[in-house]
Amino acid sequence: MDSLKIQRVVLPTIVFGLGFGIWVLMCSLKAHDGGPLIKDYCLPRPQQVFLCFGEEFRAGRLIKDILASLYCVSASFLMAVVTAVPFGLWLGQSAKARLAFQPSINFFRCLSPLAWIPFAIFWFGIGDRGEMFLIFMASFFPLALATLTAVSTIPAIRFQVAKDYGIRGWGLLTGVTLPAILPQLINSLRVTAGIAWVVVVAAEMAGVQSGLGFGIADARDGLRMDIVVCYMIIIGIIGVCIDRMLAQLTRLPYVRWGFAETSA
Repeated sequence: MDSLKIQRVVLPTIVFGLGFGIWVLMCSLKAHDGGPLIKDYCLPRPQQVFLCFGEEFRAGRLIKDILASLYCVSASFLMAVVTAVPFGLWLGQSAKARLAFQPSINFFRCLSPLAWIPFAIFWFGIGDRGEMFLIFMASFFPLALATLTAVSTIPAIRFQVAKDYGIRGWGLLTGVTLPAILPQLINSLRVTAGIAWVVVVAAEMAGVQSGLGFGIADARDGLRMDIVVCYMIIIGIIGVCIDRMLAQLTRLPYVRWGFAETSA
């Protein structure tokens, strides 16, 4: 194992260890009357959180909420990808369409997806459909904008050479456009997936009856801050796993060259 691989393991471990040590220290501070300086309902002790993991797992609530959140994010994110990427490809290759639609896309991209919560409730009621609508709105516009930007920055000489060789239509898309934008597209997918995962937690705190966000809201109302921290840890771990799964796409042979080219 070379030094770089060792550093990738050791340095993050040190940072997490320092963070955990600060957490333990803060919970150990005593007030002048001998009681804890920070109450458990303000910051739970690590041992309380660890016990909470087992409690929630045995009760089945943790698995149920994880699956509910993953289902909504996966379905909504997939719908955004299959609609936003083709739309962005079309806009990137059509100057007139880009001039017509790009201002609107920028407007909705800058609009917080949580602002759609009242409409999601009125249109879809309380439940998964409204939650999925919010995730879709949070994912579609950034992904469409990233795709059209990537296409519009492809050097024109590549398309000219393709036309000289008689490459058009589907061949132009799969042989020139997609290979050229894949590095940027993969990075955009990672960023957008992170946005979708953040939005699902906020959306579930607004009225649904399952999911990690609902679990946090329910625990907050019951002043069970140990459950809140437990769910926060799970949310962070799953978010990192989603990002690392999408990052594996950069290792594909026909994508890796594009990353080498952009980093050169």
